[in-house]
Amino acid sequence: MAKPCGESRREHLLKIGVSGVRGVVGDFLTPAIATAFAQAFGTYVGGGPVVLGRDTRASGAMLVHAVTGGLLASGCEVVQVGVLPTPTIQVYVSATGARGGLAITASHNPPEYNALKLFNVRGLFFNGYERAELVDLYHQRAFRESVNAEMRGIVDASHLAPRIHLDRVLGLVDVPRIRTRRMRVALDAVNGAASVMSCTFLRDDLGCELHAIAVDPSRPFPRDPEPRADTLTDLARLVVETGADIGFGQDPDGDRLAIVDETGRVLDNDDVLAMVVDSALPRLHGDVVVNLTTSSAIDDIARAQGRRVHRTPVGEANVVEMMEAVGAAIGGEGSNGGVICRQVHLCRDSFAAMALVLDRVAATGLPVSQLAAKLPRYVRRQGKVPFEHGRLGRLVQQLVEALPEAEADTSDGLKLSLPGGWIHVRASNTEPVLRIAAEAPDRDVADELYEKALALASLEQP
Repeated sequence: MAKPCGESRREHLLKIGVSGVRGVVGDFLTPAIATAFAQAFGTYVGGGPVVLGRDTRASGAMLVHAVTGGLLASGCEVVQVGVLPTPTIQVYVSATGARGGLAITASHNPPEYNALKLFNVRGLFFNGYERAELVDLYHQRAFRESVNAEMRGIVDASHLAPRIHLDRVLGLVDVPRIRTRRMRVALDAVNGAASVMSCTFLRDDLGCELHAIAVDPSRPFPRDPEPRADTLTDLARLVVETGADIGFGQDPDGDRLAIVDETGRVLDNDDVLAMVVDSALPRLHGDVVVNLTTSSAIDDIARAQGRRVHRTPVGEANVVEMMEAVGAAIGGEGSNGGVICRQVHLCRDSFAAMALVLDRVAATGLPVSQLAAKLPRYVRRQGKVPFEHGRLGRLVQQLVEALPEAEADTSDGLKLSLPGGWIHVRASNTEPVLRIAAEAPDRDVADELYEKALALASLEQP
């Protein structure tokens, strides 16, 4: 029997997914759950140093204490790096030989959410095998319980981690060329974990004339945390008012990036990824990996450079796993503004994205609007509708029957590819919704594909 909508909604307020555990803080993500997960994590990695950082959410300090207790109880040394971007934490784990790491952040989710993102010894999200073992350990409560003589300490490394990350990013680009241009840059860091580092990076390392808003980590979040066209109106206005060459919008943990061109127009996230890939491929060796929802513009750009595009289910961990398997140089998810550059680290990284775009502007002398206009053009439609999980199978069948001539990929929901476009429907990893995306060179075709999926999804509502 189908579950009531309210019950389905409650289930999704605490979710164990590809990156860790996430939920609304209070009745769902509690200190007890955070402590237990941390103790399971510490038991799994076998003790030793574990890096711990967070974003700026109000619940972050509370969860740091809970996680610290769990890690200490399992015999770990807690290496606290404080409020730092998630990619910085991942780089630091990898660079220091820690046993693993945790970032307390719910990324682009609303303020009432928080999450524990879990990283292995290489600073990467756990693969499916590691994740299954850890979750089993958590449910079985088979935790290591350290006695007094085995207790380790807490180390403060907050001053070390940022420089390691930023130096890797600077190695990607021609820093003197960027500094010579002294570009005027606007920034909206949503008072998140990247606020301080982004100012240092853009102003001091790259020599930009910086005009910044929302860079006070003590006052999260002045806008919706997800950087989108409808949430970046203040940044767009700042770009125009200051005559900036470009505007950058970040999410609370600094792994996603949005870009505003010099006219105040917020670029589509797929165009952001396409611009970064176009900048990176001439200097890097290897293929490209993106998720199923990312624009076909990436295929055109890669083909022009003699590279291949590999596609995966949605999720950073899935993209990273494929990048490792094929030795890809760069990857990401155009649907969310996430760029992954192997030379820095196999993680989404707004700093690498900012550097590569600024380098492209400095090298070409072209404004951002013209660089975007030169990208392959496709019409994209994206949206989401409430959708009860467990009903996707019937919708998939109906779509296949409606478009029998399409090539079907069921590795993540359903993607149907036709000569004139594609459509992708999938259940969200973080919300009780169905995500729908469609793309075609022609607007009428893109609209038709999108509306067809939307209509069928609406019929499947309980």
